[in-house]
Amino acid sequence: MTDQLAESFHQLDVDVYELNDLCAFSVNEKDVLERIAEKYLRKIVVACYPRAVKNMFKQASIKLENFEVLNFREFTVDQILDKLKTDYQLKEGKARYQIQMNELSVPAWFPVIDESRCTLCGQCARFCLFGVYAYDKKSLTVINPLACKNNCPACGRTCPASAIMFPRLVENTALAGAEPGEKSPRSSAPKEGLFVLLNERNQTRKSIFKQDVVQLAEEERRKALEEFKKGIGKEK
Repeated sequence: MTDQLAESFHQLDVDVYELNDLCAFSVNEKDVLERIAEKYLRKIVVACYPRAVKNMFKQASIKLENFEVLNFREFTVDQILDKLKTDYQLKEGKARYQIQMNELSVPAWFPVIDESRCTLCGQCARFCLFGVYAYDKKSLTVINPLACKNNCPACGRTCPASAIMFPRLVENTALAGAEPGEKSPRSSAPKEGLFVLLNERNQTRKSIFKQDVVQLAEEERRKALEEFKKGIGKEK
Protein backbone atom coordinates (compact mmCIF):
# COMPACT_ATOMS: atom_id res chain seq x y z
CA MET A 1 0.00 0.00 0.00
CA THR A 2 2.86 2.41 0.74
CA ASP A 3 4.07 2.13 -2.86
CA GLN A 4 0.58 2.94 -4.11
CA LEU A 5 0.38 5.94 -1.78
CA ALA A 6 3.76 7.20 -2.98
CA GLU A 7 2.67 6.92 -6.60
CA SER A 8 -0.54 8.85 -5.83
CA PHE A 9 1.31 11.61 -3.95
CA HIS A 10 3.66 12.12 -6.90
CA GLN A 11 0.64 13.32 -8.88
CA LEU A 12 -0.17 16.21 -6.52
CA ASP A 13 1.17 19.77 -6.51
CA VAL A 14 2.52 19.51 -2.98
CA ASP A 15 5.71 18.98 -0.97
CA VAL A 16 5.96 15.37 0.20
CA TYR A 17 8.35 13.93 2.77
CA GLU A 18 8.50 10.15 2.90
CA LEU A 19 10.05 9.28 6.25
CA ASN A 20 11.27 5.73 6.83
CA ASP A 21 10.24 5.36 9.49
CA LEU A 22 8.24 7.80 11.59
CA CYS A 23 8.82 5.99 14.89
CA ALA A 24 12.58 6.04 14.34
CA PHE A 25 12.59 9.75 13.50
CA SER A 26 10.64 10.46 16.69
CA VAL A 27 13.41 8.77 18.70
CA ASN A 28 16.70 10.05 17.29
CA GLU A 29 16.03 12.64 14.57
CA LYS A 30 13.38 14.87 16.10
CA ASP A 31 15.03 17.89 14.50
CA VAL A 32 14.01 16.63 11.05
CA LEU A 33 10.35 16.59 12.06
CA GLU A 34 10.60 19.97 13.76
CA ARG A 35 12.26 21.57 10.70
CA ILE A 36 9.42 20.31 8.53
CA ALA A 37 6.91 21.64 11.06
CA GLU A 38 8.48 25.11 11.04
CA LYS A 39 8.53 25.28 7.25
CA TYR A 40 4.79 24.80 6.66
CA LEU A 41 1.64 26.27 8.15
CA ARG A 42 -0.40 23.13 7.51
CA LYS A 43 0.83 19.56 7.70
CA ILE A 44 -0.94 16.34 6.71
CA VAL A 45 0.53 13.16 8.15
CA VAL A 46 -0.46 9.96 6.35
CA ALA A 47 0.30 7.18 8.80
CA CYS A 48 -1.59 4.94 11.21
CA TYR A 49 -4.15 5.86 13.88
CA PRO A 50 -4.30 9.59 14.75
CA ARG A 51 -4.43 8.84 18.49
CA ALA A 52 -1.18 6.87 18.24
CA VAL A 53 0.62 9.40 16.02
CA LYS A 54 -0.35 12.46 18.05
CA ASN A 55 0.63 10.87 21.34
CA MET A 56 3.89 9.58 19.85
CA PHE A 57 4.88 13.15 18.94
CA LYS A 58 3.83 14.37 22.37
CA GLN A 59 5.76 11.60 24.09
CA ALA A 60 8.89 12.53 22.12
CA SER A 61 8.41 16.26 22.96
CA ILE A 62 8.25 17.09 19.25
CA LYS A 63 6.81 20.52 18.59
CA LEU A 64 4.46 19.81 15.73
CA GLU A 65 1.34 21.98 15.51
CA ASN A 66 -1.48 22.48 13.00
CA PHE A 67 -1.32 19.00 11.58
CA GLU A 68 -3.89 16.35 10.78
CA VAL A 69 -3.51 12.59 10.45
CA LEU A 70 -5.01 10.40 7.73
CA ASN A 71 -5.09 6.77 8.75
CA PHE A 72 -4.02 4.45 5.92
CA ARG A 73 -5.42 1.52 7.88
CA GLU A 74 -8.88 3.04 7.84
CA PHE A 75 -8.93 4.49 4.31
CA THR A 76 -7.97 3.02 0.94
CA VAL A 77 -5.45 4.74 -1.31
CA ASP A 78 -8.28 6.12 -3.47
CA GLN A 79 -10.12 7.42 -0.41
CA ILE A 80 -6.99 9.16 0.89
CA LEU A 81 -6.33 10.72 -2.50
CA ASP A 82 -9.96 11.87 -2.72
CA LYS A 83 -9.75 13.42 0.75
CA LEU A 84 -6.56 15.26 -0.14
CA LYS A 85 -8.23 16.71 -3.23
CA THR A 86 -11.65 17.51 -1.76
CA ASP A 87 -11.16 18.15 1.95
CA TYR A 88 -7.72 19.79 1.67
CA GLN A 89 -8.11 21.27 -1.82
CA LEU A 90 -4.80 19.87 -3.09
CA LYS A 91 -4.38 20.25 -6.85
CA GLU A 92 -3.02 17.78 -9.36
CA GLY A 93 0.52 18.42 -10.52
CA LYS A 94 4.07 17.28 -9.87
CA ALA A 95 5.09 16.77 -6.25
CA ARG A 96 8.35 17.96 -4.72
CA TYR A 97 9.12 14.52 -3.32
CA GLN A 98 11.81 13.74 -0.77
CA ILE A 99 12.68 10.39 0.78
CA GLN A 100 14.53 10.45 4.09
CA MET A 101 15.81 7.29 5.70
CA ASN A 102 16.57 6.58 9.34
CA GLU A 103 18.86 3.66 10.05
CA LEU A 104 17.62 3.16 13.60
CA SER A 105 16.13 -0.30 14.10
CA VAL A 106 12.82 0.19 15.90
CA PRO A 107 10.99 -2.87 17.26
CA ALA A 108 7.51 -3.41 15.92
CA TRP A 109 6.26 -3.26 19.49
CA PHE A 110 6.96 0.40 20.28
CA PRO A 111 4.88 1.66 23.25
CA VAL A 112 3.17 5.05 23.30
CA ILE A 113 1.19 6.39 26.25
CA ASP A 114 -2.11 8.21 25.79
CA GLU A 115 -1.80 10.60 28.74
CA SER A 116 -5.43 11.66 28.46
CA ARG A 117 -6.48 8.10 29.40
CA CYS A 118 -3.66 7.08 31.73
CA THR A 119 -4.74 6.80 35.38
CA LEU A 120 -1.17 6.33 36.69
CA CYS A 121 -2.03 2.92 38.12
CA GLY A 122 1.45 1.68 37.14
CA GLN A 123 0.23 -1.72 36.04
CA CYS A 124 2.09 -1.57 32.71
CA ALA A 125 5.39 -0.63 34.37
CA ARG A 126 5.07 -3.42 36.91
CA PHE A 127 4.18 -5.95 34.22
CA CYS A 128 7.09 -5.03 31.91
CA LEU A 129 10.33 -6.93 32.52
CA PHE A 130 12.56 -4.97 30.15
CA GLY A 131 12.95 -1.48 31.64
CA VAL A 132 10.76 0.28 29.09
CA TYR A 133 8.91 2.44 31.64
CA ALA A 134 9.75 4.73 34.53
CA TYR A 135 6.94 5.04 37.05
CA ASP A 136 6.06 6.70 40.31
CA LYS A 137 2.66 7.66 41.66
CA LYS A 138 2.83 11.04 39.92
CA SER A 139 4.17 10.10 36.50
CA LEU A 140 4.57 7.33 33.94
CA THR A 141 7.01 7.71 31.06
CA VAL A 142 8.47 5.57 28.29
CA ILE A 143 12.19 5.95 28.93
CA ASN A 144 13.47 3.17 26.65
CA PRO A 145 11.06 2.30 23.81
CA LEU A 146 13.78 0.35 21.99
CA ALA A 147 13.96 -2.12 24.88
CA CYS A 148 10.44 -3.29 24.04
CA LYS A 149 10.30 -6.83 22.64
CA ASN A 150 8.54 -7.87 19.46
CA ASN A 151 5.44 -10.01 19.91
CA CYS A 152 5.04 -8.64 23.45
CA PRO A 153 2.33 -5.98 23.66
CA ALA A 154 1.54 -7.58 27.04
CA CYS A 155 1.72 -4.41 29.13
CA GLY A 156 -0.84 -2.75 26.87
CA ARG A 157 -3.24 -5.66 27.16
CA THR A 158 -3.21 -5.36 30.94
CA CYS A 159 -3.88 -1.59 30.91
CA PRO A 160 -7.40 -1.07 32.32
CA ALA A 161 -7.74 2.31 30.59
CA SER A 162 -6.49 1.35 27.09
CA ALA A 163 -3.82 4.02 27.51
CA ILE A 164 -0.92 2.01 26.05
CA MET A 165 -0.65 1.86 22.26
CA PHE A 166 1.70 0.23 19.77
CA PRO A 167 1.53 2.24 16.49
CA ARG A 168 3.30 -0.49 14.52
CA LEU A 169 0.98 -3.25 15.72
CA VAL A 170 -0.93 -4.60 12.72
CA GLU A 171 -4.45 -4.86 14.10
CA ASN A 172 -7.44 -2.56 14.18
CA THR A 173 -7.85 -2.25 17.92
CA ALA A 174 -7.34 0.26 20.73
CA LEU A 175 -4.02 -1.48 21.39
CA ALA A 176 -2.83 -0.26 17.98
CA GLY A 177 -4.24 3.23 18.53
CA ALA A 178 -7.90 3.02 17.53
CA GLU A 179 -10.27 5.00 19.72
CA PRO A 180 -11.44 2.79 22.61
CA GLY A 181 -15.15 2.00 22.57
CA GLU A 182 -17.30 4.44 24.45
CA LYS A 183 -18.95 3.13 27.57
CA SER A 184 -22.71 3.24 27.60
CA PRO A 185 -24.14 5.70 30.13
CA ARG A 186 -25.28 4.25 33.42
CA SER A 187 -28.98 3.87 33.96
CA SER A 188 -30.98 3.15 37.07
CA ALA A 189 -31.69 -0.55 37.39
CA PRO A 190 -35.31 -1.73 37.13
CA LYS A 191 -36.67 -3.85 39.94
CA GLU A 192 -37.33 -6.88 37.73
CA GLY A 193 -35.22 -9.87 38.68
CA LEU A 194 -34.56 -10.66 34.98
CA PHE A 195 -32.44 -7.52 34.58
CA VAL A 196 -30.37 -8.42 37.62
CA LEU A 197 -29.77 -11.92 36.24
CA LEU A 198 -28.71 -10.61 32.83
CA ASN A 199 -26.46 -8.05 34.45
CA GLU A 200 -24.77 -10.72 36.58
CA ARG A 201 -24.23 -12.85 33.49
CA ASN A 202 -22.76 -9.86 31.69
CA GLN A 203 -20.34 -9.18 34.55
CA THR A 204 -19.33 -12.85 34.54
CA ARG A 205 -18.54 -12.67 30.81
CA LYS A 206 -16.47 -9.53 31.38
CA SER A 207 -14.57 -11.27 34.16
CA ILE A 208 -13.84 -14.29 31.96
CA PHE A 209 -12.75 -12.03 29.10
CA LYS A 210 -10.42 -10.10 31.41
CA GLN A 211 -8.89 -13.34 32.66
CA ASP A 212 -8.29 -14.45 29.06
CA VAL A 213 -6.57 -11.16 28.26
CA VAL A 214 -4.31 -11.41 31.31
CA GLN A 215 -3.40 -15.01 30.44
CA LEU A 216 -2.55 -13.93 26.88
CA ALA A 217 -0.41 -11.06 28.19
CA GLU A 218 1.44 -13.36 30.58
CA GLU A 219 2.12 -15.82 27.76
CA GLU A 220 3.42 -13.03 25.49
CA ARG A 221 5.68 -11.77 28.28
CA ARG A 222 6.99 -15.30 28.97
CA LYS A 223 7.90 -15.84 25.31
CA ALA A 224 9.58 -12.43 25.09
CA LEU A 225 11.66 -13.22 28.17
CA GLU A 226 12.74 -16.56 26.69
CA GLU A 227 13.84 -14.85 23.45
CA PHE A 228 15.68 -12.23 25.50
CA LYS A 229 17.58 -14.92 27.42
CA LYS A 230 18.45 -16.75 24.19
CA GLY A 231 19.87 -13.50 22.81
CA ILE A 232 22.07 -13.05 25.87
CA GLY A 233 23.25 -16.65 25.57
CA LYS A 234 24.29 -16.13 21.92
CA GLU A 235 26.25 -12.99 22.84
CA LYS A 236 28.24 -14.97 25.39
